[in-house]
Amino acid sequence: MSLRSALPALALLAPAGFLVYMLLSQTVTPPSDPDHVIGRPVPEFSLPALKAGEQGLESNDLKGQITVINVFASWCMPCRAEHPLLKRLAGNDVVLVGIAYKDKAPDAMRFLAANGNPYRVVLSDNDGQTTGGFGLTGVPETYIIDRNGIIRLRHPGPLTEAVITSDILPALKRLQ
Repeated sequence: MSLRSALPALALLAPAGFLVYMLLSQTVTPPSDPDHVIGRPVPEFSLPALKAGEQGLESNDLKGQITVINVFASWCMPCRAEHPLLKRLAGNDVVLVGIAYKDKAPDAMRFLAANGNPYRVVLSDNDGQTTGGFGLTGVPETYIIDRNGIIRLRHPGPLTEAVITSDILPALKRLQ
């Protein structure tokens, strides 16, 4: 076999061999546990309000009150499904903060206008950096923050009546 006839095979094998080498030489780290944030302070943040002209919020603003943070997006179908439950939860005199995750402000504002706005404050996390620090794995996701700014509960996925009854309301009552 001449070098000339072997070149096409080498051209295919060399990149494949390099890829296998790179994959085998990399250290594999398992994904971190998103619940590692429970019992820790909320990440330092300063987020703008969703609506221009309204006041944003910083992590220090959460201290002194029990806060429920709900991360949502207008494009998220499970967020739409849980929205009526959030409106009922807000009726229980809960400080409910909404964070629009990677959402365009006009879209999120239309979503809230059409479905009702249960939040006392609505913030915008356009790049997802702040919510990533919360351990966010997807939207919707809900957190309960105690008076000292410590994350006490994280619920990934949409809230349901059962979750509110068995997890959210008892956690809020314990923190009172």
